[in-house]
Amino acid sequence: MVPRSPASSRECIVLSLLITFVVSILPGSAWTLEKPRRSVYDDPIKKEILLGIDLLYDMKFDEAEALFSRVASQKPDRPIGYFYLAMVSWSRLASGFWSSDVVAEYARRIDRTIEVARERIQNGEPDSYTYFYLGGALGFKGRFELMQHKWFTSFNLAYQAIQALEKCRKMEPSNQDVLLGLGSFDYYTARLSGVLKFLTYLLLHKGDKEEGLKKLHIAAEKAIYSGVEAKSMLIHIYLFMEEDFRKALPLTQEMAARYQECPRHKFFEGIVYIREGKDAEYRAVVAFLRRRALAASSASQAAVWHKQALYLEACYHLFRGQCPEARAKLDAILSQPDPLTDPNMIAWPLLKKGMSYDLEGSRERAVEFYKRILAMENGAGAQFLAEKCLEEPVQKNDPFLGY
Repeated sequence: MVPRSPASSRECIVLSLLITFVVSILPGSAWTLEKPRRSVYDDPIKKEILLGIDLLYDMKFDEAEALFSRVASQKPDRPIGYFYLAMVSWSRLASGFWSSDVVAEYARRIDRTIEVARERIQNGEPDSYTYFYLGGALGFKGRFELMQHKWFTSFNLAYQAIQALEKCRKMEPSNQDVLLGLGSFDYYTARLSGVLKFLTYLLLHKGDKEEGLKKLHIAAEKAIYSGVEAKSMLIHIYLFMEEDFRKALPLTQEMAARYQECPRHKFFEGIVYIREGKDAEYRAVVAFLRRRALAASSASQAAVWHKQALYLEACYHLFRGQCPEARAKLDAILSQPDPLTDPNMIAWPLLKKGMSYDLEGSRERAVEFYKRILAMENGAGAQFLAEKCLEEPVQKNDPFLGY
């Protein structure tokens, strides 16, 4: 039986994002939290961190793993390397590799980050980097607790994370990179209501949506290291929370142009056009995805791009209420499963098939697909939306039809 939360399913998704981004990845931002001290970290390591972040966004996980492992070996008594190794595991999870092994690896790396940071504090050696990475790891650990509907535990971890982040802020108030975490927290706490909003008051934080968006935009435009993550966050906010497609479009275009080995941002660009009713532009994105498939250097990569085109077409049909047409595209994806290279395109097409039956009013058929996802060994992250859909049927124009 799927556990039910004490709040609406939409609030659960908002809170899930809140805990995930309460201190956020903030790629490399700790470099500017302290006044310059070249004896702590030198320029070559800075460059390695930035390169590793780009590798993650382009889904080159093995290369990022090797790079961050070198950082951890060079600075074994500091949390930075362990934190970014955890981000490699997190990126794998976010890309659909939601196996028990990766989940366990992610948890170990987060715990190791916390352990190393706390050891430095106990030994009287903390600096702003220590508090920053402690806060980040606590925030991501809270995300795991949230997945298990352990509300108070996740909020306690969030509270500890906020304290660590504020410690960093006091060390360098002019740091623009910190605005990603602070802006995210402002925005998502403001979006909560009911029981979850009461819990945010336990953190003594009311939340301010406009202030949160303002901070995120400043981070996106001016932050040296966390700007890319701020843009990614704003894409998700404008597509799935605010449904402000005019603001989402330039962000999706910029990210798609920068990270050309990952089809996700091009997919989001297509979703913007679907929501705006711009069919010609949407079809141009589908054509682009198919050209990338033809130009791919391997059959597996060609399949990744081809399936993204089919998946985008399925979303188009779902938003238009053309459910049989959507299922035809989804079945074409499911006819060629590739759990090793593209696990996303197994669970997520199944989820969309369930949504298609909900849109037609066939609730029992829809529930079959949602339960099927929850029974999978690798739900690729779709299991969390499947739980939402089990709580209440998907409605017409639900923004998550385009996720």
